[in-house]
Amino acid sequence: MTDSKYFTTTKKGEIFELKAELNSDKKEKKKEAVKKVIASMTVGKDVSALFPDVVNCMQTDNLELKKLVYLYLMNYAKSQPDMAIMAVNTFVKDCEDPNPLIRALAVRTMGCIRVDKITEYLCEPLRKCLKDEDPYVRKTAAVCVAKLHDINAQLVEDQGFLDTLKDLISDSNPMVVANAVAALSEIAESHPSSNLLDLNPQSINKLLTALNECTEWGQIFILDCLANYMPKDDREAQSICERVTPRLSHANSAVVLSAVKVLMKFMEMLSKDLDYYGTLLKKLAPPLVTLLSAEPELQYVALRNINLIVQKRPEILKHEMKVFFVKYNDPIYVKLEKLDIMIRLASQANIAQVLAELKEYATEVDVDFVRKAVRAIGRCAIKVEQSAERCVSTLLDLIQTKVNYVVQEAIVVIKDIFRKYPNKYESVIATLCENLDSLDEPEARAAMIWIVGEYAERIDNADELLESFLEGFHDESTQVQLQLLTAIVKLFLKKPTETQELVQQVLSLATQDSDNPDLRDRGYIYWRLLSTDPVAAKEVVLAEKPLISEETDLIEPTLLDELICYIGTLASVYHKPPSAFVEGGRGVVHKSLPPRTASNESTESPEAAPAGAPTGEQPDVIPTQGDLLGDLLNLDLGPPVSGPPLATSSVQMGAVDLLGGGLDSLIGDTNFGAPPAAAPARPGAPIGSGLSDLFDLTSGVGTLSGSYVAPKAVWLPAMKAKGLEISGTFTRQVGSISMDLQLTNKALQVMMDFAIQFNRNSFGLAPAAPLQVHAPLSPNQTVEISLPLNTVGSVMKMDPLNNLQVAVKNNIDIFYFSTLYPLHILFVEDGKMDRQMFLATWKDIPNENEAQFQIRDCPLNAEAVSSRLQSSNIFTIAKRNVEGQDMLYQSLKLTNGIWVLAELRIQPGNTSFTLSLKCRAPEVSPHVYQAYETILKN
Repeated sequence: MTDSKYFTTTKKGEIFELKAELNSDKKEKKKEAVKKVIASMTVGKDVSALFPDVVNCMQTDNLELKKLVYLYLMNYAKSQPDMAIMAVNTFVKDCEDPNPLIRALAVRTMGCIRVDKITEYLCEPLRKCLKDEDPYVRKTAAVCVAKLHDINAQLVEDQGFLDTLKDLISDSNPMVVANAVAALSEIAESHPSSNLLDLNPQSINKLLTALNECTEWGQIFILDCLANYMPKDDREAQSICERVTPRLSHANSAVVLSAVKVLMKFMEMLSKDLDYYGTLLKKLAPPLVTLLSAEPELQYVALRNINLIVQKRPEILKHEMKVFFVKYNDPIYVKLEKLDIMIRLASQANIAQVLAELKEYATEVDVDFVRKAVRAIGRCAIKVEQSAERCVSTLLDLIQTKVNYVVQEAIVVIKDIFRKYPNKYESVIATLCENLDSLDEPEARAAMIWIVGEYAERIDNADELLESFLEGFHDESTQVQLQLLTAIVKLFLKKPTETQELVQQVLSLATQDSDNPDLRDRGYIYWRLLSTDPVAAKEVVLAEKPLISEETDLIEPTLLDELICYIGTLASVYHKPPSAFVEGGRGVVHKSLPPRTASNESTESPEAAPAGAPTGEQPDVIPTQGDLLGDLLNLDLGPPVSGPPLATSSVQMGAVDLLGGGLDSLIGDTNFGAPPAAAPARPGAPIGSGLSDLFDLTSGVGTLSGSYVAPKAVWLPAMKAKGLEISGTFTRQVGSISMDLQLTNKALQVMMDFAIQFNRNSFGLAPAAPLQVHAPLSPNQTVEISLPLNTVGSVMKMDPLNNLQVAVKNNIDIFYFSTLYPLHILFVEDGKMDRQMFLATWKDIPNENEAQFQIRDCPLNAEAVSSRLQSSNIFTIAKRNVEGQDMLYQSLKLTNGIWVLAELRIQPGNTSFTLSLKCRAPEVSPHVYQAYETILKN
């Protein structure tokens, strides 16, 4: 009889009967009873009442029974922690059992019981098992350390298990090495700052030796670990590649992809002139091709990875085009992915083959696939110039089929072909115009309108065609409306006498009857251009257009480099970095490819200097005007002034102002300098009022706070602002933040009408009053202004966190600059935490939120440090002396209510301090550390 009998329900009083059977003297009966208990547990019945009885069955030599009891224990230990302690003695005993299977079983179960009370009892047995003579026990113990670290990281570090794990990397057994690497990698991922896997050529050699002998999953752990290593030179990189290459012929696709990842990464360091480089390229192709003979799901993952590889190194698969040809029974997701790779590999050598294939696909029945195939023909034309003519004739053949969706896709891609090869294929326009009535998709309609507007002079009835679209203007999508507006303006500039009424009609529809701000704005700009300067309008609207590039959908190079480092993981399937889809981003480290050996360019971007550091150079975080315009200015334009209609009798447009008030009045209406809602007078002051506050001297509010002020730095050089130079710094005094500005006029004309506005930022900094420059600023004159700030503005997380984007307006223009403010201006005066509260909060904040920093070359003693920090609202709560070291426990609070707790270790006679910071928002910690550095060193 099979085990299904244990799942059949028994009579009433089931628990009582099982209890009796568990306490039976007969071994067989005991085993049957435990099986029934496990069966009940599996189907979801609560058998936790039998905990003590099941635990008593642990004392047995029977391995099967022991496994069942351990299974029960893992399930119920969390809900019965007090009972689980009863099992500790048995674990300790089992860890010394002569049978290695029982020792390993005990240590594996110990790792799965996630109960804090028990963990410390398990340290001793675990330590013995890590040094066990049997490799099976050692490899199981290695994984147990990672599990224990997840439950109690501090305990693992204190007990020295991490050092033992590092020693296991040199173990004689390859599986032990693989598990030790896997455990260390997992621990390192949750603590990115710790340098656990300290790889060097010796340890790499041991890993490569173990690679040949361990199981497939062990090989994956080792290969992933190798991918994080940075060889010291190209010779070492080549040596590692040579020893990893045999893994490419492995039967497991995960091993193959992990090996490809290592090779792709280290190839960056090899010179392309090396013979070995060419050999390696040839060796990479066959395993990737083999992956495409697996089942569809694996094929898809392989294709997504190949897509990245082809973008990085197309030469690997340039001769393998045929394997990407679509099979009739491929699922649609595989077909679309293959199609994408075919285009990426298309070249002059194989284009005839590719086009024949694509034309075949365009007659398939699957609509999505056919659309993609038609698009692909257009992409081929743009990518391979020699094939353009053949592609266009293929597209015309497809248009003749009169299949609606094929025609629409063909028109969309022909528009792109016109953009790439102007004045070459315009003869086909007549054919396109015949299909005008059948277009019902916005993208195809917009493409056709663009073609008619762009080549209006070649189309006799262009005005009639565009007028037909204008009849249902308000029912069209925005994309079509914008395109129609531009096309009619182009037509008007080419044939002004015949189309004056048409342009007036479209401008009126776009500006007066439309709710869409994009459409309205474009309408006003055209209207204004046409009415003030038709020559300028012609130059703008009919300007020479840049040719479109061949590959518009390539992944951005830095992202591609990062994704290459994640080949074989989910990131390579999503084509997104892990930080984009891993919630909380814990343990997500940005990876990048090693720098090329031949390249002399620095691959590191210079670190931005601390905001308070007295450097003359401002960090270059100034965005382009395009980035800032929409978000920063947020101009509050008044309603447009509708002017008289276009004079129909006049052809010369310069005489009539179509907008009446025009843009001048619009820009004059800008609501620029008005301060935001009234701010509290003292944002940082403690809550509470009256006499008690006056005498609360400890809070530091009553005294003038001497917070450190950085010297002024040039934020906006005169050459970038038409002669206006702006220098500045930030200060905090008695709970008020201000921006101290120095404006210098280095131009030849007077400057006045100053106003200032901030973009949304991480802490809601905003001007608390308008920018007051009382007299016009004459040439070569300098004025100093203190602009009060508050923290009640709009909030948006910036990168870096303390980035502030500013717009300054005067009578000449609007100027933009960006600066980094020191975080200590946001430390409020009531940032002193109660001692008990400090202890509770420190324990409550998770360990992974703790960050450690070194402050070097600081010759101050503990008292001087404490008083200097207190003047900038970093409060010392307690001070202890431990083994000759001074430990300062400190707290500070930011204006948005975030608390930061700190432990500062000062060794008398040593100028390096260790700063540990804990905060619920860990991204704040590096900026708080910068504030410490700035305050203590200035």
